[in-house]
Amino acid sequence: QVQLVESGGGLVQAGGSLRLSCVASGSIFAISAMGWYRQAPGKQRELVAAINRLGTLNYLDSVEGRFTISRDNAKNTVYLQMNSLKPEDTAVYYCNRGWRVGTKGDDNDYWGQGTQVTVSS
Repeated sequence: QVQLVESGGGLVQAGGSLRLSCVASGSIFAISAMGWYRQAPGKQRELVAAINRLGTLNYLDSVEGRFTISRDNAKNTVYLQMNSLKPEDTAVYYCNRGWRVGTKGDDNDYWGQGTQVTVSS
């Protein structure tokens, strides 16, 4: 059974930083590229950063150079370091399997509760 537990969100001023963590259980982490999605109010969920088992990275243009995704395979954990945050980064952030940035992921997958990131101007 898959479980995904995200943490690390919060309220930060523009220009600030946050580090998100996601602990995954079940087979998903072992077999999948993993990524961070976000969903802002009134908008579709989108994959913003992904990392495969070999460490190859993939970023949405709007976050490249500011966000860094990493994973610890021994801990079944994926991280997202977010720097130079902007108000438009405000969203609920979720982790799940995925590779194609900009896509919304599979609604039939299990989704965790997410972690809220709010960036004030």
